[in-house]
Amino acid sequence: MSKLNAGAFEFVPGRAFVLPQKSQTPPSKPPLERPLQTEAPAPAPTITLNIGGSNTPVSPAPAPAPALQSRSAPALTPQSKPTLPPSVSASTTPLQSSSPTPPTNKVFSTERAKTDTTSIAKEVQAIADQEVLKDLFGDVKEHLNIVFIGHVDAGKSTLGGNLLYISGGVDKRTMEKYEKEAKEAGRETWYLSWALDSTPQERSKGKTVEVGRAYFETSFRRYTILDAPGHKTYVPSMISGAAQADVAILVISARKGEFETGFERGGQTREHVMLVKTAGVSKIVIVINKMDDPTVNWDKGRYTEIKDKLTPFVKSAGYNPKTDVTFIPVSGYTGQNLKDRVAKSICSWNDGPSFLEHMDNMPMVDRKINAPLMMPVSEKYKDMGAIIVGKIESGHIRKGDSLTLMPNKSAVEVAAIYNEMEEEVPSAICGDNVRVRLRGVEDEDISPGFVLTSPKSPVRAVRQFEAQLAILEHKNIICAGYSAVMHVHTLSEEVTLPALLHYFDKATGRKSKKPPQFAKKGQKVVALIETTLPICVERFIDYPQLGRFTLRDEGRTIAIGKITKLHDDRVDEVTEGMAHVSVAA
Repeated sequence: MSKLNAGAFEFVPGRAFVLPQKSQTPPSKPPLERPLQTEAPAPAPTITLNIGGSNTPVSPAPAPAPALQSRSAPALTPQSKPTLPPSVSASTTPLQSSSPTPPTNKVFSTERAKTDTTSIAKEVQAIADQEVLKDLFGDVKEHLNIVFIGHVDAGKSTLGGNLLYISGGVDKRTMEKYEKEAKEAGRETWYLSWALDSTPQERSKGKTVEVGRAYFETSFRRYTILDAPGHKTYVPSMISGAAQADVAILVISARKGEFETGFERGGQTREHVMLVKTAGVSKIVIVINKMDDPTVNWDKGRYTEIKDKLTPFVKSAGYNPKTDVTFIPVSGYTGQNLKDRVAKSICSWNDGPSFLEHMDNMPMVDRKINAPLMMPVSEKYKDMGAIIVGKIESGHIRKGDSLTLMPNKSAVEVAAIYNEMEEEVPSAICGDNVRVRLRGVEDEDISPGFVLTSPKSPVRAVRQFEAQLAILEHKNIICAGYSAVMHVHTLSEEVTLPALLHYFDKATGRKSKKPPQFAKKGQKVVALIETTLPICVERFIDYPQLGRFTLRDEGRTIAIGKITKLHDDRVDEVTEGMAHVSVAA
């Protein structure tokens, strides 16, 4: 039978015509009777999906509508509660009880996910590093290198000597001996500084010449003191000390006239702050010394005056006054507010922590423990073999390690490692100031500025590189062919600028296409820098400590800079390759 016409004849081959039969329709079902609705339907459960973001609170469900009442259904009483299915009631109960919260951004973005995964990876890595350190070295106290900087006669060596005495780094008998000798020499008040100023020249003149080293411990941390000279003649020594430091202690004299002399043009306070920032020191503690002086007598007005003058300057040098800078009033000679807080009877207005209290609780600097070994040499001497002194900038070192001394590419072996107390230790990690005895090299073949490094990924040794320079001050203009002394990590080397490549527009900050003819004070330029011998440096973005430098000329800091590009020196490699070539006849 055709589906189009129900009354048509059906024709099937081999069969006779058959009259169409009436299709039997199934009996119709009685209509459904729905119960009268006496209450509002329950809200659907809310499901939130949050990918790559923070935990977002669930928005509250809307309040149910008032119940509908019909004539036949009884009215709902306050005691009678609507019955809901268990699945619905379980999901809606917490939603109704949750407090209203502001809406949050639930948009998924790759940038956000990237940031989150990076932070998680860093967190996991840090925990792993701590566990590895604990397994290798046990519970070792954190180590900080602190450098004392400031104008000459600010009291740096006296402050450092008193810290050693208070913390037990120098015993009472030794200090009494220094006091007796100083009295005989007519330098009675200088005896504390003699703990750090060890040479006769330094003791007779009362001026630090070389960077003094000392070590002390508290119950929380280990410290290495680097006492930098304050006189402008010895600034190169001060730079080598600052290159090994994690935290700078800027010592300011509160005595009338002394602060002004050090802070005005020609004083070393400004230059020292600029140099430690360039050397990579991220935290600075400004210690206002000589508060017990009769001209000051713990006066709050003098303290506030010095603080207000220094804050804008350290901010302009690149430090954040809220997070990177701390002001502490002390008396280095009497020891007040160094270990114990100053008594309220002497200084009623100071509520801050003492110097050592602040140092023990300040955030620890980041250490690159898993990176390849980099240890710039600051000193070297001969003692049953060649011994080098320096701070491990990255990685770790163990006795028996086979390493490379760059830029000479000398293969050396670690024969012994000594810590700050001259005790032999099996290993040392990033941040430690150590003495290392080397086997396989003579001390005549080592110079300050060489870098002890891993043979698998050695530090780069180049003669030419590009760098961004910020010209701080110079009498004349700087053009191609200019020469100056470059200070990078523990190295000081004479360099020339064969070409100026670009300058930065002050308004837009963009690089120029044409090279500038000259550079003057206040400008930022990109220059090509050349040395006579290969030096060990890295790009700033890879290793900041080996990629930032200062240029000095005529006893003044001319410019600060960071290395952006290294030019490979292939001449040495070709020469070495040709040296082994033999021609058969």
